[in-house]
Formats: sequence, C-alpha cells, structure tokens
Amino acid sequence: MDLSLGPASILALTASMIVLSALPSASVMAVTAQSAAFGFRHGAAVSAGVVAGDLIYILLAIFGLSLLVDAMGGAMEAIRYLGGLYLIWLGVRLWRSAPRSSDGDDEDADGAPSMRSSFATGLLITLGDQKAVLFYLGFLPAFMNLGLVTTMDVLVIATVAALSVGGVKLLYAAAAARARILLGTGVARWMNRVAAGVMLAVGVFLLTKNFLLSS
Repeated sequence: MDLSLGPASILALTASMIVLSALPSASVMAVTAQSAAFGFRHGAAVSAGVVAGDLIYILLAIFGLSLLVDAMGGAMEAIRYLGGLYLIWLGVRLWRSAPRSSDGDDEDADGAPSMRSSFATGLLITLGDQKAVLFYLGFLPAFMNLGLVTTMDVLVIATVAALSVGGVKLLYAAAAARARILLGTGVARWMNRVAAGVMLAVGVFLLTKNFLLSS
C-alpha cells in the first residue's frame, strides 16, 4: 500500500493535533471532571469516547461525506441535545451523590457512572458538534491531497489522531486523578460539586450552543 504522506507532513499533523487537543474545550472539561470525581479510568473512558467521535468525523471528511452530515442535520442536532441532557443528568446525579474515597476507581460507588456511560459522555460531546467534520475538511488538506488518499494514508491519519488526541486527553485525566488523590477525602465533596458543575455547564452549553453563537 502506497503512502502519500511524507515524514514532515506526518510530524506537522501530529504536532497540530496535539496543540489543538490541548486547548480548553468541552471534551477537556468532561475528561477532567470525570477523573476528578471518579478516578483515572473514568477519565480515560471519556477520552476514548472523544477519540472515537473524532475518528468518525475524520473518516467522513477524508471520504468527502460532509454532505451526508449536512443531510443528517436534524439527526445530528438530536444527538447534540441528547448529549446535553445526558450530561445535565450526570451532573445532577453527581451533585447529589456522597463523596467517595480518593484512592480508587470504583464504578459501583454511589453516583458513579459505568465505564460505558463515561465512554458515551465523550462520544456524545464530540458527535454533538457536527461542524467538526467541516473543520477536518478544511484542516486535513493542509497536510495532504484528499483526492489522492490511499488506504495507508487513512490508517496513518487515524493512528496519529488516536495517539495525539487520546494522549493529550489522558494527560488531563491523569493530572485530575492525581490532584484528586493528593487533595484527599477531606475535599471530596467539593471536588464532586466542581465536577458536577462542569458537567452541568457543558450540558447547558450543548443545549444552547446555536443560540449563543447566533446572538
């Protein structure tokens, strides 16, 4: 299989994705909130969901399926609203839950979501932004000719995205989980409240995003 991407393009693409992934965003807030409240594994699960959503949009952009996303505008809006409501529900649940010990990742603890739930959080946040495929449609041509993409190119881009985006989000998750352990159980309730507030804020943002951007 031929590879049209050169080493310089791959390095530039990797560096760009790392920088963009590190910028403050709804996904970063969700990752840190889940890690701070429930431990590293939950933050990692949210990160995996974010990566999965990014890969879906990257593939749509590479194969020129942005028109499909436009045609599915109603469905994509529904996903965004579903994600917003889901995050608000998680935030309320976390706010009302009892504080947990700071040295574990117990998904059976009071108020703790399942790993599937944490993964869904990251996936819904990413899929809730259908403009992401348009971003990738404008971003990727800076590094390659989308009309000459090979199977190997797709594999390389997917790998770069998974490692770059996933790696940065995992660093956020690890930092939040570490802070959770260092601060100890004495501030566990406040950490729960902060994490719940972040979840609620992200959920409300997803629900009101179009209104905020148009005003």
